Amino acid sequence: MDPVVPPFVPVLLAAVLLPVVGRRAGHAFGVLATAAVVPYVWLVPEGAYFPVQLFGFDAYLFYVDAFSQMMGLAMGIIGAAGTLYSYASEADAYQTAFALGYVGTSLGAVFGGDWLTLIFFWELMAVTSTLLVWHHGGLAVRAGFRYALAHGISGTLLLAAIVWHFVETGTFLFAGVPGGPATAGMAGSVAPLLAVLGIGVNGGFVGLHAWIPDTYPRPHFAASVFLSVFTTKTAVYGMFRAFPDGHLAVAYMGGAMAVFGATMALLQNDMRRLLSYHIQSQAGYMVAGVGLSGTLATAGAFGHVFNNFLYKSLLFMCVGVVIYRTGEESLKKVGGLARKMPVTALAFFVAAFSIAGFPGFNGFVSKGMVIGAAHYKHLDVLWYVLLAGGVGTALSFIKLGYHAFLHGEYDGEVRDANWGQGAAMLSVAALCVLFGYPAAMYAVIPGGAELDFVVFTVGHLQEGFGLVGLGLVGFALLKKPLKKVGRVPDVDRAYNPLTFYATRYVVVGVTELYAAVDRVVVRAADATAAVVTAPGAAAGRLVGEDGVSLRADTSASILLVVVAVAVALVLVL
Repeated sequence: MDPVVPPFVPVLLAAVLLPVVGRRAGHAFGVLATAAVVPYVWLVPEGAYFPVQLFGFDAYLFYVDAFSQMMGLAMGIIGAAGTLYSYASEADAYQTAFALGYVGTSLGAVFGGDWLTLIFFWELMAVTSTLLVWHHGGLAVRAGFRYALAHGISGTLLLAAIVWHFVETGTFLFAGVPGGPATAGMAGSVAPLLAVLGIGVNGGFVGLHAWIPDTYPRPHFAASVFLSVFTTKTAVYGMFRAFPDGHLAVAYMGGAMAVFGATMALLQNDMRRLLSYHIQSQAGYMVAGVGLSGTLATAGAFGHVFNNFLYKSLLFMCVGVVIYRTGEESLKKVGGLARKMPVTALAFFVAAFSIAGFPGFNGFVSKGMVIGAAHYKHLDVLWYVLLAGGVGTALSFIKLGYHAFLHGEYDGEVRDANWGQGAAMLSVAALCVLFGYPAAMYAVIPGGAELDFVVFTVGHLQEGFGLVGLGLVGFALLKKPLKKVGRVPDVDRAYNPLTFYATRYVVVGVTELYAAVDRVVVRAADATAAVVTAPGAAAGRLVGEDGVSLRADTSASILLVVVAVAVALVLVL
């Protein structure tokens, strides 16, 4: 069965029409277009494809397997919920149009059946998401430039990997599609290295991650709902396509991401910045699962991708409502909001229990699968690291929930979420609970039908309760010291100025070089014109009284001309 249209088409159409047809009708169309993706990709059978010629090469604009299908389900759900939330949060038509463009290009990336289609939509994702950030103005503009630079580097490295892979294999196609290679993944030795770096930027590898907490707290809070899930999860999908058999170095990087992100999140007072570090931390579990490979680890990785779409977007929705109603971004300026915002508080605690991996919520299922895979493979160091990341996660959200919703009293009148915000949040919260049951989770994740992993064992339950229990003890011990923590610098504190000044000196150096060459050429042209128009006078100036010596400044001019020509040739060649 060949599908009539790829699922990104109606979503991108909604993005184009939204500013034209009016805010209410446009948002309604956007909700319908994204929601329709869910049944569409669920009903299209695995193996369906849509072949095209892209830039003169064989490509598949739409290819369905278990991995792309699950990604499409998650993107459709959050695309619809996010669009409804945007409408209820007074986002203007252009902002939501950029958001829908972002959703549509993400769908294009995960449903492509080849590297060429993936990189094409990967770069369009960078454009649409940057526009979504920039649209808010203010501090988001400078952050957007840094965001665009990071994604430009990511795309360049990945494109180089894809070209190298093509040289090695002679095709851009994925293994499994008609005409594709026999072996999956990036071929050779250079392409995988370039790919892991390029994808690692978008995925939030430690050291390459600073664009996440730098950017996501800056735009409109409704924009953060979209930004928080699509790029990093598409990167995890890309990592799997590049390394379908895994790699231990990738797995250990995932462990480092889990611990580093949770630690940095714990030190934040800006609510969206705290959540942004947990984008990196949670992506760490997914990356670790991809790196570990095998049925359980891969299913756990993509189960965590699916779950993260739900609870991470829900967390940004809840914090967004707090910002919407109070105007405050800092935990130090809010408190006791559960009494005034019960719907928002309920949704938040569902999301917090989910991300912390508490039994009965979706994060417990997928996080347990990844941690269990590390344990079964006897990678004890990675196992302990992932457990430590889980404790840090629980600690962070105990801190956020305590200071925002339980402790203290906000000075001012506050209303709860409006109907649209509430409907979006409670719908996603219900899914977090639904997919806390393994049967529901196994029905949507790749390889779920083959899993014999039992979630609700005594050991796993002890693990889930233990992580949250250690988080409670840790928060009790660290509550007072954490209050004294100010803005904690990250690696961008070093490389942002370095990049700025290095770029500045390169620009100044090149500009001055061209200016020097220009002066030499002008002097040479003046001298030539003087010789042509008055050869006798020019000869008299050039030749001394003895008839053989040249003036020193003329010798210097000739030397400068030679240097200028040489420099120009170097620059041209």
